[in-house]
Amino acid sequence: MTKVYAMRFFPGLKCLCGGVSSYISRKVSPVCGRLWAGQWMRSCSRTSQIMKEGNQDSIMLKHLISKIKSTGPISVAEYMREVLTNPVTGYYQHRDVLGPQGDFITSPEISQIFGELLGVWCISEWMAAGKPKTFQLVELGPGRGTLASDALRVFSQLNSVLKESEISVHLVEVSPKLGEVQAQLLTEGEQHLRHDPNAAIYKTGTTKTGLPISWYKDLQDVPRGFSFYIAHEFFDVLPIHKFQKTKHGWREVLIDIEPSSPEKLRFVLAPHATLASKTLIQRDDERDHIEICPEAGIIVQNLASRITEDGGAALIADYGHNGTKTDTFRGFRGHQQHDVLTTPGTADLTADVDFSYLRQMTKGKVTSLGPIPQHEFLKNMGIDVRLQVLLRNTSDPATSTGLIDAYDMIMNPEKMGNRFKFFALLPCDRLISSNDTRSKKHGPTAPPVAGFSELQL
Repeated sequence: MTKVYAMRFFPGLKCLCGGVSSYISRKVSPVCGRLWAGQWMRSCSRTSQIMKEGNQDSIMLKHLISKIKSTGPISVAEYMREVLTNPVTGYYQHRDVLGPQGDFITSPEISQIFGELLGVWCISEWMAAGKPKTFQLVELGPGRGTLASDALRVFSQLNSVLKESEISVHLVEVSPKLGEVQAQLLTEGEQHLRHDPNAAIYKTGTTKTGLPISWYKDLQDVPRGFSFYIAHEFFDVLPIHKFQKTKHGWREVLIDIEPSSPEKLRFVLAPHATLASKTLIQRDDERDHIEICPEAGIIVQNLASRITEDGGAALIADYGHNGTKTDTFRGFRGHQQHDVLTTPGTADLTADVDFSYLRQMTKGKVTSLGPIPQHEFLKNMGIDVRLQVLLRNTSDPATSTGLIDAYDMIMNPEKMGNRFKFFALLPCDRLISSNDTRSKKHGPTAPPVAGFSELQL
């Protein structure tokens, strides 16, 4: 990173680091909601929840079996869609799935620094774009709202930089339960919001920091405008189609009823080419098994169109690969891997994101960067500097231990540091160099993109 850009980028980070010591001290105290490394690694008592899940499992399984009996074997994509987002018994619809009593944990829940640095990333790109008067922060699949909360705290603390800007927050969330959790954290509560369940904008209000905030079930309904789109562990739960290479060509993997046990499900191969295998597989592949997520392709094309026409950028963080992996479809329940066909509706279903597919879907429309490992992105963003500031501002040994454990969990390559990747979509002219003849009309050389360039102090 050039010295000029370091000077532009780090005043904001310095301000951030210097202005939150007392708040951070309360944030990581043993009574706070932030998860400590030890907390989410312990097993939890989930007896009552398991009883409820048993009932939901029975309903979902009966629904799937009835569906298969009526129409024949279903695709993995249809199975995922039903299990995760069925409005009656879908996994995400009526429960808070995150945290020590949920089924999985995410980086924003482990360390507040994660969300803070993504907030700084947005401000950095806003500055690189010439500080537009208005911008939207759009998060896809906001979880419990923790990432947005930490990012918005950064916006508030850097008000001296953003004071002339009109900022609004837009959350794309299909789960009513998680929408309630987000509202509780980000606003003064559900009772202070305006609700219209049947409208495209089904909930609106004001954040605790005074910004307008709205909820949507579909990205298509989010207003157009200069925006920063954040998608953290969002693409991995979108429905995938699975394909197996055979001597007769590609055959789709389907889900059917187990003949010897009619209350169980099994994987089968389609006897003939399906519509999905004919239309989704665009090129020959050396792998013998591939997974394709057409919904991910549609969403990134939507993002690319918005960025091209309205400006802004998208930052995607997820576990994934660059077109090299094969069978990654799996389930998680109680922080343990779970058979994807057992007790459907009681476990999270997920598959690694194919970043090469996302790049292919946006080629020629926007510039893409990454994927790069999470530990590399966060290090480039200055996580070590931020951690040291927090450690200097606490005298409590337990708080210091919690901060260090959280840092290790999200940065250690053997833990989450290498497993998760960062991928960015930017306007095509974002990276124009001074050697490009087109750059003359854009002024000086564009600064490097924070997080994707090595930080030099």
